[in-house]
This record gives sequence, C-alpha cells and structure tokens, in this order.
Amino acid sequence: MKSTHHGSDTLLTETVTHLRSMLGPEMEQLTVERAVIGIFFSGIQLSNGEGGICFTPVKEIPEAVCCPSSARAMPNSGKLVGQPVGYYIQRMQQGGPLQKALGIAVLNALSATCWRLTPPESYQLIHGVDPVENRTIDKDAEVVVIGALVPYFRMLKGREKPFTILEKDPRTLKPDEMEYFQPQENAGKCIAAADLLIITGTTLINDTLEGILDQMKTGAKAVLVGPTASMLPDAFFSRGITSIGGIMVTDAGRLLDTLAEAGSGYHFYGKSAERLVIEKHTD
Repeated sequence: MKSTHHGSDTLLTETVTHLRSMLGPEMEQLTVERAVIGIFFSGIQLSNGEGGICFTPVKEIPEAVCCPSSARAMPNSGKLVGQPVGYYIQRMQQGGPLQKALGIAVLNALSATCWRLTPPESYQLIHGVDPVENRTIDKDAEVVVIGALVPYFRMLKGREKPFTILEKDPRTLKPDEMEYFQPQENAGKCIAAADLLIITGTTLINDTLEGILDQMKTGAKAVLVGPTASMLPDAFFSRGITSIGGIMVTDAGRLLDTLAEAGSGYHFYGKSAERLVIEKHTD
C-alpha cells in the first residue's frame, strides 16, 4: 500500500528544505535581480546569474478582469527586484497562483545553482533530450497523459495504440484529440489503470500532483514534464516519479527578454535554454 502524503505543497516544501541543506547560508544571501510574468511562462534571474522559469497559471486567476481584482492577483508588483529568495519562497507558500509561479521559478534557479556547485551522484542530468521520445513503451501498455501536452499526443498517435488524455479544460484539445479524452469523473480509474503516466509540470501549481501519484498502481512509471518541473528531484523520486523532463537555462537575460515578449518553448529552446532530463542512474 502506497503511503499518502498530506498537504498540497509537501513536494515543494521538501524541495525547499533540501535546497537549504545543500546551499547553506549562501541561499539566504541570494536575491532576485529580475522577474518577468509572461503570458505563457514566468521567469526570474538570481543575483548569481542563474535563471528559472515556470508556467504562467493565467486560468487560475479568472477574477483578474479589472484593476482592483487584478491587483489582488499580484499585490507585490513593483517590489520584486532585489528581494531575497526567502521572500519568494514565503509568497509561494502563502500567496496566489502568480506568486506561486515565481516561487517555483526561484526553486528551479536554486536547483541549477546546486547542480553547478555539486554535480549529482544519485541521479543524472542528460542535456538536450526529451524524457519520452527515446523511451520504449510496451505495445500493450496503458498510457495516460495528464495535461494538454500536444507533442506527446502526436507521438502516441504514431504508436497506433489507444491512450487516454486527462485535461481540466477540454477546450484546449483539438477535435481529433477528443476521442482520447476522459472527463474528470473518470480520472481516478484511468490513473489507477495506467502503466505509464506522462504528467504536466503544471500539476505542481494547481496542487494536483501528489493526489495523482497517490493513485498510481504499483509498478507504474510516471514522467513529469515541462519547464515548471526543473528542480531537485529527490521529493519526486520518493513518490514514484521515474523521470523528469525540464529545462536548463543557459542565458537567463535573453530568456527573460523572450518571455516578456510572450515567448514559449519554441522561442527559447536552443537559444537561451536547453532540454534537460533528470533521472535515476540505471543499475
């Protein structure tokens, strides 16, 4: 029986604890030199030059339609630059969706700092590859994709086997993708039957990831994908994630310029960031 982890932010809280243990006093001395909230991704640059990004959760703030309610969505606008990382972490844990996104971006930049200072030993960082593309999927495997992960839809269609799409907003799916869609009420049953789960990193923002992992059957594989999930993997591996597909920022300033101009992965991969797979060493 898999243990149940209580608290929606336990994964992020454990990651913060691990970051503090690795970076020590240096972590509290780091500040955020620049912050950008773009339409698709939000990002930050630390005072040590490292950058991190996170999906911008626009749909999580439907109340932001006029000046007073929009101000509540991001009350600390204009006061972000120069703040210590601890400020962002506190806001991530106590604030709204946009503050959470910036906090996750900070965790990603801090994780990159850890990897630069102390290369990992218990897992490996593989640059420039996708975590699913080169994976051998058994022909009879039950595959479930959680989130509107269009490149994987295309990949799985080419496999010519049934698969399942779970997505909170089916309006994001094209007509030819709807045949694979299952509504929210069937999600638990689909997750429990899956042999391979491909999960969007956005589940870290909307607090659904831990619940998904708790429903996985023993022996199932889970891959977490997207720039949002570019952080120390220990808390994720301990809950059944087998591989993480994130990014490594290579030019933080250029990346933030791109995000400020409504840039997405197509605009920054190979220019200011590269794909990164984080996975355990295979025995």
